[in-house]
Amino acid sequence: MATIHYSGPNREALRAEESQMAALVASGEVTGETLVWMEGMPDWRPLRQVRPDLLGGGAGRSGPPPLRAPRGTHEIDYELFGSEMQIVEIELDPGETVIAEAGSMNYMDSAIGFETKMGDGSSPSHSFWDRMKQVGKRVAFAAPYPGKIIPLELSEWGGEVICQKDSFLCAAMGTQLGIAFAQRLGTGLFGGEGFILQKITGSGRAFIHAGGHVMKKELKGETLIVDTGCLVAFTKGIEYDIQRAGNLKSMVFGGEGLFVATLRGEGTVLLQSLPFSRLADRVLANSAGAARNDQGSVLGGLGNLFGD
Repeated sequence: MATIHYSGPNREALRAEESQMAALVASGEVTGETLVWMEGMPDWRPLRQVRPDLLGGGAGRSGPPPLRAPRGTHEIDYELFGSEMQIVEIELDPGETVIAEAGSMNYMDSAIGFETKMGDGSSPSHSFWDRMKQVGKRVAFAAPYPGKIIPLELSEWGGEVICQKDSFLCAAMGTQLGIAFAQRLGTGLFGGEGFILQKITGSGRAFIHAGGHVMKKELKGETLIVDTGCLVAFTKGIEYDIQRAGNLKSMVFGGEGLFVATLRGEGTVLLQSLPFSRLADRVLANSAGAARNDQGSVLGGLGNLFGD
């Protein structure tokens, strides 16, 4: 049976057997526009051109066509710079637009038009955005703290990604950004950083930011337990919940916080090694004032846990 190499959500080369492709297509991980390569091909081509039969019957199928970018979604080109504090530079062709979080713009060519609007890239009436219009120039957006900028081809992620609040950086015009609230009461009360989740919807290109190193996990029915702040994003096939981190002793002294996130199901999960809250806690704990208070104390920072 032939092996098919295909492009993953971050443009990494993955592979699967022909018998596995039907499940990948059904889950939304692979679409007709996903680039694939097979033995004997000179270059990568969309799956719909190479093996349309794997999409459910080819040209004569009765189902919907392969997922494509909707009308009005712009196809933007980009380049990443840096390693720790990254910048994504986007090249805009005439008539293209990119939307971004307020305050994330780093620099832009003088010929680009800059507007502050309400709403996202599809219905401008809900929240504040920076919108860029151009005439063939470049605009760049910077990471807010040390970490990685992650390009997402939403069409290859099933058209929807759930991510941590404040992780969205920018996206092509036509991308929708909303709030995905956790369903369970325990999550709402104790989720901390994991309580408010952003939902990015569309089939164009979007960019999110994560702190420190980014790790990708593929769940195939397994359960993954992570610190709530270490969760970056996951696909819509994943169920999300909050659970207590053991007993009272481990909750207070374990270092993982009071609650952890539990993810289970079929799909992709992205994790970060340095949540901003953890970075901020370390900076505050090691500030000059905190250092003076800890000097000469056997308990040190542990004493601050219980107050004066």
